[in-house]
Amino acid sequence: MEKFIIEGGKPLKGEIRVSGSKNATLPILAASLLTDGVCEIRNIPKLRDTLTMCKLLRSLGKTVEISANKVVISGSVNNHVADYKLVSTMRGSFCVLGPLLAKLGKAKVSMPGGCVIGVRPIDLHMKGIMALGVKADFDGGYVIATATKLQGSQMYLGGTFGSSVLATANVMMAASLAHGETIIESAACEPEIEDLGNFLSGMGAKIEGHGTPRIVINGVRKLNGISYRMGSDRIEAGTFLLLAAAAKSDILVKDAQYNHLLALVDKLQSIGVDVRKDGGDIRVKVKKTLRPANIVTHPHPGFPTDLQAQYMALMAITPGVSIITDRVFPDRFMHIAELNRMGAQIRRDAGVAIVEGIKHLYGAPVMASDLRASAALVIAGLVAHGKTEIYRIYHLDRGYEDLDGKLTGIGAKVYREKE
Repeated sequence: MEKFIIEGGKPLKGEIRVSGSKNATLPILAASLLTDGVCEIRNIPKLRDTLTMCKLLRSLGKTVEISANKVVISGSVNNHVADYKLVSTMRGSFCVLGPLLAKLGKAKVSMPGGCVIGVRPIDLHMKGIMALGVKADFDGGYVIATATKLQGSQMYLGGTFGSSVLATANVMMAASLAHGETIIESAACEPEIEDLGNFLSGMGAKIEGHGTPRIVINGVRKLNGISYRMGSDRIEAGTFLLLAAAAKSDILVKDAQYNHLLALVDKLQSIGVDVRKDGGDIRVKVKKTLRPANIVTHPHPGFPTDLQAQYMALMAITPGVSIITDRVFPDRFMHIAELNRMGAQIRRDAGVAIVEGIKHLYGAPVMASDLRASAALVIAGLVAHGKTEIYRIYHLDRGYEDLDGKLTGIGAKVYREKE
């Protein structure tokens, strides 16, 4: 395994570019299972999760060619079993369930894994596909599902903590080849769902309302190949905005979609950060002392849970008290202990984190527990006094393309070494 060594306190300035969307890439790669045609997908981020999904597609019978930031997928599906060794490493791979059922009428998919950020049930996935006429059971850690014929249906996919992006994606893909009309109420509204809907529409699917709480899908008999360019990663972009705010820097975040980050932009502006749309980019400038502010995470268009940890790192060095509540993953607070190792004053009280901001953090050896917690530790390390060592950065490599290279480009001192 590798670790990051960060020499904190270096001035940061310049441009940093956002890669293609990780959270949209995984379901879009899975959607290639729905056609025997050739799918060329561009602006794919080179990530551990992307490579894992490509391995999974190959194991299901697809031919996958990877070059730079492009993936070309061809061939036919000839295997309905998504193996534990692949699916257990990332939750996004569970979205092959819908396409396998639509294409083969059967699927055996391992229960998903991924970051340890609290309980993440698959009840909405099962509710959605079973509404389409699927029979499903559990055996030996696998979902065993069959369907003689997928039949369109009207369903409600709201859950205890809101809608589910991957469950919405699974149903969208399955319903694209189902007989008749499917209506998803309380569908996920995240930009990644809009991206998937655009991809499916380009293949010949009949979908309306993707990106809204009500999606209508009229099934077709066949989907075609497609050449498609991925949108940019809003969470990576948001991470860079928060980094710029924490480092009190002037940074231009390239290829960042402003309209996907309105909740974050609004919060940053409210605490004194100058955030402006600059064509297809976002510029961040900080010239004054920032103010603390509370956040509550919600499904899109609310404040993203995937930026909660990074925002906490910012509040840790913003004098005053802020309260952070995560309504999406209430147990997603494993980064608190590691930030406190760097001098932060954060305590958890049930489902909230109470942050007493201080002037400076101090470098320390810390452990990454999950993808977004890792990003929070990187932000903390970059603004801390002294040297920070971040262990288990394989979490970072799952979701941030060439992060150390990008940070070096704006003046950071970041080194990657073997543990």
